[in-house]
This record gives sequence, structure tokens and C-alpha cells, in this order.
Amino acid sequence: MPAMLSPDDIAAIERATLDAVCPSEVGEIPGWLLPYDPLPIGRAQSAVPLTHAALQLPTLMSIHARYQQQHRHTVFRLPEHLLDPALTQALQDRGFSPDEPVHVQVAPTQTLLQLAAPDRAVIQAAPNPQWASVYTADGFDPQDGANRVILLSRSAHAVYAHISRDGQGLAAGVGVISQGWLSIHGMRTRPDAQGQGLASKILAGLAAHAAAKGLARVFLQVEASNTAALGLYRKAGFSTAWRYQYWRDHKHIAPHS
Repeated sequence: MPAMLSPDDIAAIERATLDAVCPSEVGEIPGWLLPYDPLPIGRAQSAVPLTHAALQLPTLMSIHARYQQQHRHTVFRLPEHLLDPALTQALQDRGFSPDEPVHVQVAPTQTLLQLAAPDRAVIQAAPNPQWASVYTADGFDPQDGANRVILLSRSAHAVYAHISRDGQGLAAGVGVISQGWLSIHGMRTRPDAQGQGLASKILAGLAAHAAAKGLARVFLQVEASNTAALGLYRKAGFSTAWRYQYWRDHKHIAPHS
């Protein structure tokens, strides 16, 4: 983990993540956030530690019991470096299995400004149809896109970036200013507009907005399999702070309430 990240930074990133996706409910116990949302978006419905201290199986099972009592499916968002072989086996024995890893990446705001000229990205305080249309464009799962539009439109701290041509949205993203960070979410470019540098302009536009507000640091989250995005973010100056996996309970599916 980079030395720049203090325990307070880690907690701020996790709180800012939920400030961005705005789950319908967020519980909290010492050292943990316990969000829940009916939409199937992982960050909005996964219990996550606020510190990177050693994970304790009794705590995890207590959280699991709490979700079960509320007739909810348990999902943990767990940093990989906190999982030793014994804890991994204990979770698997109890019906949990992990999804693919996700990188949490950080960068100085200034490096994003050098990525591209930000002037083509339109930054607005509220979502509009051109921004929303990118997520449901041909080539994307329409239901997933519709869910993301709903979730990303909730935050009181968000601005919405898009690039359009002839009235048609081509690329989009969301920037959320919270907890002393700019966080970037929902980066997407229509399949027929990829390879034109539009994502770089979205990043630069959001960074310019954050820099004007005095924010020096940015974070985002990207799946390990998304090599194209990882390449773009590396060029933009991002480095991985940690990786996590979603651990989902596939043995005890919660009944409908």
C-alpha cells in the first residue's frame, strides 16, 4: 500500500465511496460500514472495513447474521492483503466465494490535468439525457446501465461529465467530491466511439473541476480484468493502493422479506 495513504485516508475513501453510490441504507458498527441497496451494484450492498487491521472471523459472522436477520444476501468487500489462508478457508467453508479482484487506485489531481485538454467534457451539476444515454447504448447491458444511471444520479456531491456529438452522448463519467477526495465513477464510452481519447477528456474535465475546488487527490476503482482501463489510468498517473474482492454468500440465499 502506498505510504501516502494513512488510516484516515482509507476510512475517507470507503466513506466517500458510499457518498457516491448512496445506498438506500447504511449501518455502521465499530470499524465497519454496512450498506444495503436493492439494486444489484456491489459497492452499494457490501459490508466493508474502515481500517486495514486484521480481519476477525467472529466479526464477519456477526455481520453475516445481521444481514440474514434482515432477510438480505450477505456480501463482503474485503482487501486481499487482509485475507490469510486460514480465513479464506473459513469463509469458503461457510459458503462464501470471491469474485474477481478490483483495484482501488489513487492519483494526484494535477496529473490528470496533463492527460488531455478538458474543454470538450461538459460538466454539469445534474444528470441529463445525453449523459444517461451512454450507459444504455447499444453494446451494453441495458438493465445494468439503467441501474447505474439510477445509482449514480443519487449523490448530492456529484457532478456529471459527458462528451456529445450532434446531440448524442458518446462518453460519460461522474465525479464526487466528498471526504477530501475526488472519486471517479461510471466511466463509460459507447462502443462505436472508443479509441478516440474521449475517456481521457472525461478524466481531465473532472480533475479540472476538482482542482478548482482545491482537491489534490483522486481515487477510482477498476476491475483487474479491465486491462484497457488500467492502461489509461496508469497513463493518467494512478497507482494501486490495494485490491479487494467481493465475497458473496452462495450457500445461504436470504429469503424475500
